Amino acid sequence: MWTRPAKLTALLLAVSVFALVLLVSDRPVPTPPPRPEPQLPRAVVTMGDSTLSGEGAGDYLPGTNGRDGNWCHRSPEAVVHQLRLPEDVTRINLACSGAGAGQVGLTPRGNPVEGSQAARLAELTERYRITDVVVAVGANDDPDFVGVLDACVRAWVERAEGGCSRRLRERWPERVENMRPKVSEALSDVRSVMRRAGYGRGDYSLVLQSYASPVAPGIRPDLQNLSGCPLRTEDVRWVHRTAVPQLSDALRKVARAQGARFLDLSRAGNGHEACTADSAATAETEWFRRLSVDWNSLEHEERAPHAMQESFHPNARGYARIADCLSEFLTGSRRSAACVPDGRGGLRLAGSARVSGQG
Repeated sequence: MWTRPAKLTALLLAVSVFALVLLVSDRPVPTPPPRPEPQLPRAVVTMGDSTLSGEGAGDYLPGTNGRDGNWCHRSPEAVVHQLRLPEDVTRINLACSGAGAGQVGLTPRGNPVEGSQAARLAELTERYRITDVVVAVGANDDPDFVGVLDACVRAWVERAEGGCSRRLRERWPERVENMRPKVSEALSDVRSVMRRAGYGRGDYSLVLQSYASPVAPGIRPDLQNLSGCPLRTEDVRWVHRTAVPQLSDALRKVARAQGARFLDLSRAGNGHEACTADSAATAETEWFRRLSVDWNSLEHEERAPHAMQESFHPNARGYARIADCLSEFLTGSRRSAACVPDGRGGLRLAGSARVSGQG
């Protein structure tokens, strides 16, 4: 028989064991700390059209100079390859000459040879930590800026009354306005790709840049011909003073709506446009190609349509100057800024709007 002291002792022992079980069971089971992911190498990516692919600089990568219909014309002299970046940052150029906003976005139109640039960006996020995405796009959409310059050359050849600007002036604002939603969608797709990859807006910088005017009213009269810049003065004045600034203003609005940073290049070429050098000896002051014809390409049916593709694009010097300005912009905190000539043969940043966080 249990004596009373024995019963009390057994009861106390049972209570103690029960309490111990409760105490242990209420404690969370310790889990091992998560295994740290390997640090991905950093990368800067450029996307868009010819002004970032390097059109006009020459020495194009073999796979982008007509092979299998690929005319992206990516050059080692393109902006991304001339940026001032730390040695451990990888430079990646997805831009393709002739690309429109659809090719930059996730649903490209017209079956471009390389497909969606945003889809390729998604693949890159698995191998790199993307710090900056720079986009230049829109001119090949409704504005058809290359087509504008072609029309202006034809107006010079045909001696058309009023030139190309007379016909384009009224429709240009509408064409620029119709471009805006397409560029906005492309930037939105870039944002979606980065978000799905786990990036917050403060984890990278998204930059939309505009376009520089390749020509200006200061064309030397002796170069207003097929060996230089066959353009009428009134047409060049309209391109330089109206068409390019209006295109830039529209892109600025898109950048603001998408929360992207904006770099205005509309005045970047001032004083260094095609055909503005004082003489042949000072032609190195020009940052843009003059009318350029690849005569060898004219002998081949598949290459002939691209024989003048380089015309009125920046040359290697022009890309280097733009890269200097973009480098300063990427490392700074301005929300928007403009690249303008510094009077010493280079470019400087103008504008003081500050970034409230990145991206």
